[in-house]
Amino acid sequence: MKLSYLTACFNNLSLEEKVKFAAEQKFDAIELSCWPVANDRDYSSTDIDVSKFDSKTKEDILKLTGENNIEIASLAYYDNCLHPDTSIRENNVKHLYNVIETAGKLGVKFVGAFAGRNLDLSFEENFTEFEKIFPNIVKYAADRNVNLLIENCSMPGWHREGWGATISYSPELWDRMFEIIPDENFGLNFDPSHLIWLGVDYIKALIDYKERVLYFHAKDTKIFEEKRSYYSIFGKQLDRENEWDYGWWQHKIPGKGSVDWQKIYQTLREIGYDGYVSIEHEDLNYSENDEAIKLGLMKGKAFLDSIFKK
Repeated sequence: MKLSYLTACFNNLSLEEKVKFAAEQKFDAIELSCWPVANDRDYSSTDIDVSKFDSKTKEDILKLTGENNIEIASLAYYDNCLHPDTSIRENNVKHLYNVIETAGKLGVKFVGAFAGRNLDLSFEENFTEFEKIFPNIVKYAADRNVNLLIENCSMPGWHREGWGATISYSPELWDRMFEIIPDENFGLNFDPSHLIWLGVDYIKALIDYKERVLYFHAKDTKIFEEKRSYYSIFGKQLDRENEWDYGWWQHKIPGKGSVDWQKIYQTLREIGYDGYVSIEHEDLNYSENDEAIKLGLMKGKAFLDSIFKK
């Protein structure tokens, strides 16, 4: 397995600085953020402006990564492709097509995305919309030798009360996704940090969906049992400090939370997974500035190295 990190944690570093940091810390690869230049999402950045991607940009990126002996693990663009505002939805879908096109030209095998959710519609109605949009996207990706990944994040920050705001966060929903799109180049970017607080057995899910686990995000979550008993599974509803203040769980770098990483490693080996393991850094304890973010990534990698690189 090859260790990578998602660059979205950095907003102030250039692509060159991110790649050189990856090389200095002996990462095998890097996961490049490809959000639009103008966007207001947290944990997003623009390493590649896919709307202006040309042969010179391609040459520069491949030269930079090649000289630093860093692979491009995937291109990342996680936004709501089922947005209730049709104009926003169309722009998001168009951008995803452009990211896939860019991946194909760079020879990158994976693009990570969200399906999203229209909160004005039921889940059944959302899957009707999903079926209108995503089969064509997956075919477009296949024609460019690209695999489309859907991350199993519920995006509770998109919901006023912090409930599920995507259609891809549980095995029940995965079954419907893969019933609609059985294509081999369509699968999961598997992230245990979401499943653990949602109450999903992430080890069983890894085994049950081994054929669909095409990529792996390494993020941890700390569970505070006593606080869950106070706030309930729906989380904190009053006096929230921000949209991610749920009261009883917090995202952490690998090794600082409640995920059993030794068991994760053993299971990945058992199911024959030999792909990328990419750190997604959203730990607020290591987010004050770029140096703190770097330290968080270094600590997360050191922990994963102790298990994955033995």
